[in-house]
Amino acid sequence: MKKEIVINSSSSVNRVAIIEDGNLADFFVDHPEKERMVGDLYYGTVARVLPGIRAAFINIGLKHDAFLHFSDIGDSLEDNKGMFDDDDGGDEESDPPVQKPVAAQQKKNSDPNSPEVRAENRRRVPNLKKGEEIIIQIIKEPVKDKGVRVSSSISLPGRFCVLLPFDNKIGVSKKIYDFKERKRLRRIARGILPKECGLIIRTAAKNQDEDILAADLKYLVKIWEDVQEEVKTSEPPKLVYKDLSTTISVIRDLFTTDISKVAIDSKKLYREVKNYLKFVQPSLMDKVEYFKNDQHIFEFFKVNEQIELLMGRKVPLPSGGHIVIDHTEAMIVIDVNSGRYAAKKDQELNSLKTDLEASREIVRQLRLRDIGGLIVIDFIDLEDEKNRKKIYDELKKEFKKDRAKTALLPMTDFGIIQITRQRIRENILQSMTEACIYCNGTGVMTKKSNLVHDIEQWLKRYKLEGKYKHLELVVHPSLGRILNEGYITPRFKLQWKFAIRLKVTPSEKVNPQSFKILYAKTGEDLTEEFA
Repeated sequence: MKKEIVINSSSSVNRVAIIEDGNLADFFVDHPEKERMVGDLYYGTVARVLPGIRAAFINIGLKHDAFLHFSDIGDSLEDNKGMFDDDDGGDEESDPPVQKPVAAQQKKNSDPNSPEVRAENRRRVPNLKKGEEIIIQIIKEPVKDKGVRVSSSISLPGRFCVLLPFDNKIGVSKKIYDFKERKRLRRIARGILPKECGLIIRTAAKNQDEDILAADLKYLVKIWEDVQEEVKTSEPPKLVYKDLSTTISVIRDLFTTDISKVAIDSKKLYREVKNYLKFVQPSLMDKVEYFKNDQHIFEFFKVNEQIELLMGRKVPLPSGGHIVIDHTEAMIVIDVNSGRYAAKKDQELNSLKTDLEASREIVRQLRLRDIGGLIVIDFIDLEDEKNRKKIYDELKKEFKKDRAKTALLPMTDFGIIQITRQRIRENILQSMTEACIYCNGTGVMTKKSNLVHDIEQWLKRYKLEGKYKHLELVVHPSLGRILNEGYITPRFKLQWKFAIRLKVTPSEKVNPQSFKILYAKTGEDLTEEFA
């Protein structure tokens, strides 16, 4: 498989595309006005502790307090608090105290409502009190009115390893399958790891020399020492460590030896990436190219059309069917349609073929759009239980390619499959768009006839208490034409009915779904008074 990373940079945004055999596999957008926050460390204070929802809110200086679930509070919380004491009782030449991460985190796919986890969460409640100082790390970015989600478990990712202060455990990426290589990496980790620290060996560390891994770890240890010094001399709330930008973090996390090329159309970003690789892995520098061409880089690599599909509801399938992706407040709903295959004779086999195609495309779209949370898929109905299981198995197979954690349930009798996918940041649609100022993101607008009805109801209330006879109705031009057109216009009917003089003023500044009514002589706004 040919894998490439293509980076397009402009004055307003950086876009990163991961391409596999010509197909878009991953897509990232780096907005300067909305910087990446996952991985950032903050020094904050406990604002509220709410045992009822097993969580606390931490003031870190952002618009909304950070959300800290009890399951993300480490067992060594008291040691964490000790970092902020003026006199820790230690020798001046001893190593600075280090915050311990969570030692009893939930196991993968464990039930947060299980008796064991609930008992652990209840035990942790008294250890956290309002006003206490704590270092936390952002693990999920804010979405809409929700603040960031944080953890007191600190992890500092590097190119080849992830430092876990005071964890005392060594892990190796599951994508390194060779037993001898895993054993070699564990041996190296034990030899270079500082005392009372944990380490995760990343996929990029495969076949790397011990000196390279040691240098990467030394860099991470220095970062953690700098964080501790920053905390000692600062007052909360404060940002004490800023992680890499989205673009450089993609290079750090995804630029592995199986990538054949990295193409960048910005000289500044090209030099930034080269300088980073020179420090962490010089052997990959030759794969980075500055794109010199009059053609747009995304057009040259034929990914523009694929990116445009990310913004639409409808995604075509190879055999003529399509899927429709809709965003709601609570979940993402995906509908699978057969298209021209509906009229075929063998409906079961055709439905199975379309559902299998949809399964592969849905997983791809979830990755590309970075969609997380609850996802409900309405597949084409299948009568055979074996065929339903084939769809479930196909989804499980495709999700193995996904870096985000996922969980899914078997297909129901109604052809529904429910999925939860790890959400870390806003999805692509949310990050690249904003709600329409006219429809407020609903996608529908009030009919003109209903607006005329609302105006009439306003005038009916005004007639009971209003004192002016000369009114000015300010509306969007699309409604103004309706009110003024014809021999006997709606405007005249309203004048006769309510015994007033009504002037209609079209204005582009008015929302097509609203109106304003003013006293015509002075411009006094009467709209809210009689709303």
